[in-house]
Amino acid sequence: MALPESTLRREIAEQPDAVARLLSREGARVARLAAPIRRSGVRFVLIAARGTSDNAARYAQYLFGVLDGLPVALAAPSLTTLYGRPPDTRGGLVIGISQSGRSPDIVETVAAARRQGAPTLAIVNDAESPLARAASEVIPLHAGEERSVAATKSYTTQLAAVALLALSLAGKRTLLKKLGSIPGAMAEALSAEPSVRRMARRLAAASRAVVLARGINYPTAWEIALKLKELSLILAEPYSSADFQHGPIALAEPDLPAILVSAPGGRPERELLALARKLRESGSPLLPIGLPVPGAIPLPESPELLSPLVAVLPGQLLAFHAALARGLDPDSPRGLKKVTETR
Repeated sequence: MALPESTLRREIAEQPDAVARLLSREGARVARLAAPIRRSGVRFVLIAARGTSDNAARYAQYLFGVLDGLPVALAAPSLTTLYGRPPDTRGGLVIGISQSGRSPDIVETVAAARRQGAPTLAIVNDAESPLARAASEVIPLHAGEERSVAATKSYTTQLAAVALLALSLAGKRTLLKKLGSIPGAMAEALSAEPSVRRMARRLAAASRAVVLARGINYPTAWEIALKLKELSLILAEPYSSADFQHGPIALAEPDLPAILVSAPGGRPERELLALARKLRESGSPLLPIGLPVPGAIPLPESPELLSPLVAVLPGQLLAFHAALARGLDPDSPRGLKKVTETR
């Protein structure tokens, strides 16, 4: 059966080109931005974001930690706008991540840090937005206008921008070169759509699910869970596979589908395979992505630290096709609008 025309699906397919465009246009400039940040001796990173962008910030927690040894905190923007107590950001790098750059609480968090003298950076799709003006430096995403309500290409370009910055700060030239091959791996991952579509049918009657990962793809679990909530109205909860075994595994049963995500050969793979066996014994339907088990959606080989740019794509498609299987319109998710301006 032919699929209906969809803005969301079209933008999912645009992601390899969008990431390639960002890398081409911003790679050299991000390297120049990284040099003074490195010299300043920043001791931590604070990131202000909401929604999908918050999941890009979670990726930054792992990447800056692994590559640069920097602790990364997710800002509580309400401290600034509701309570009038912006955090002390001296000694830190403050980053705002946003598709639109128009959420007042994110803008004010970055502006407050800049007034304190902290280096500030906006990772944003609209280079003329209030967030871009609030920060001292900007990395434009070059994703093009994102018309779908659910964010896809702005998310993966945010991941690419974070990777560019973290790798440049750490001077990881080999990985920077491998980052250039990621758009090709993304295109290969999208070719698995027929298998994803079949997997999505298993979610047609689901009311809830869990999305499990660990380490560098923990943010991927958050983003896939968010897309399932937004598009297919499934109450999908993300967990670290370690946290899930500290209690929530008691929920495992035949009406709790479990989506497991891992980079092929990644460090968490053995743990996730063991968890998959436990879930199977409890009767939970398994929907694996990237794991070497029968019925899994395959992922192309890529460096584990860069794999979230690839692993999220089958998850986006899964949420899209689950929405269709449930009789929903993924281009018009219930109760949502493209830009949410929280204060």
